[in-house]
Parts: sequence; structure tokens; C-alpha cells
Amino acid sequence: MKPLAELPPAVRRDIRGIFVDIDNTLTTDGRLTAQAYSALERLRDAAILTVLITGRPAGWCDHIARMWPVDAVVGENGAFYFRYDHTQHKMHRRFVLDKDERAANRQRLDDLCDTILSQVPGAAVSADQAYRESDLAIDYCEDVPPLPPSVVAHIVSLFEQAGAIAKVSSIHVNGWFGDYDKLKMTCIMARECFGIDLDTDKASYVFVGDSPNDAPMFDYFPNAIGVANIREFADRLKTKPAYVTDARCGAGFAEVVDVLLQPRVASGK
Repeated sequence: MKPLAELPPAVRRDIRGIFVDIDNTLTTDGRLTAQAYSALERLRDAAILTVLITGRPAGWCDHIARMWPVDAVVGENGAFYFRYDHTQHKMHRRFVLDKDERAANRQRLDDLCDTILSQVPGAAVSADQAYRESDLAIDYCEDVPPLPPSVVAHIVSLFEQAGAIAKVSSIHVNGWFGDYDKLKMTCIMARECFGIDLDTDKASYVFVGDSPNDAPMFDYFPNAIGVANIREFADRLKTKPAYVTDARCGAGFAEVVDVLLQPRVASGK
């Protein structure tokens, strides 16, 4: 991972959009700082497409799409995207699975939840589970004392033994039934909402993240960036980002925005 300062000026100048994880990328110690939110506002003012890519639940994503200075949100690790049209005052919601499929999977996940909690002392259902449409989030360090990596790996194995997909974020293990992930839905959202073919134009966009479940995004985007706390997961990353910030979490995200906007400020655009 190269220092973000080595991102070539020509690349900085040509970036047209940014995809950003939320927990411990945009937020710091569980909070959205004024510095990070201001950075989102600066991206909006510079007309840079900004989309949040998160494991957080549909309830949160509805609020974020409506209220924050972002163009869309991909939530629950790719189960859907939400985009709010401020001109028409209308929310556009696109799920991978239909309502009946989600309901059937919910019962399977509820049963699996009982199994995981009975076999993994110290784990808990995430506090935001009630607002989820498609997945199960098991808390291993957000509101519970941190569990060791071996126990987190055991949670993953329990999901996988049941036929579910499981991904580890910086706070949760998220599991779901269905053939989707953050990257697949990001590509669908870019095409359907903004007419962008990321397969041919991904060098014009960056992804910023911090944890193992971001590895497919790090692999896909040639100019992917990790905030400094990505180093905590270095031994568990299948693919590392091309660049890394000096600062952690939300301050690292603000550092990314400074770097991307610097050529535009210098040119007076």
C-alpha cells in the first residue's frame, strides 16, 4: 500500500466519483465527526459523485439517502441501493431479492441467529438488527467486549455451514442468503442511476474502506484507498488497497477529500 500522497496528480484531477464505506472509514469511534461530514459537503459542492457503500441496515440507509449530502447508498452489503430524488421528492429503492424471498430468508436467519448465539458466548445481535431487510448482523465489538479473531472466524464458519455468505466488517459479522455483495450492487447502481459502466471506467472512481469485507472493492478499483486503520486487518485482507492515508477513520476520509480536491482548488474550479 502506497502513501496517499503518491497518488499521481493526473489521477487526482480526473476522479469523477467516490464510493465510501461508513463504519470506521467515515465514522470515528462510532461517531460521525463534523470534519467527515464537512468533507461530504465539500464533495457535493465540487460536483463529485458520492455514494456510501455499507453493511448498515435499510432503516439507516433510508435516512442517509434523504438527509446526507450523498447521491445514493448501497446497504446491507449489497442487498439494495437507495437513491433519493430531491426534485421529485421520491425515494428509489432497488433490492436484489423480492419481498417474498427476503421474508423466507429472514426465517432462516432467525434460526441461524439462535445457533450462533448459543455457540459463541460474548457475541450478540447487532443493535441495528431491527432495521434490517436482508441480513443478520452479529456484533463482535461494537456494543460488546471485543472477541478475538479466532472467535470471529468461528462465527463466519457457522454462517457458511448453513449455506450463507458471511463478511467481516470492523464491528460486525454480516451474513445473508443470496448471490450479491457490495461490488455487484455498486456496479448495478452506477449503471441504473447514473449511466456509468464501471467495468470500462473504474479508473475514474475511487473506493475508500477499512476492513476485510471491502477486499473485493479494493481489488476492483485500481485507485482504491484504505484509511490508516486498515493496517489492523492487514493479515486478513485478501486484497489490499493501492493507497493508504496517514490518518485513521473519519480524519483519513477527510484526508482523501483534501487530496482529490487539491487540483481543483489550485485550478480555481
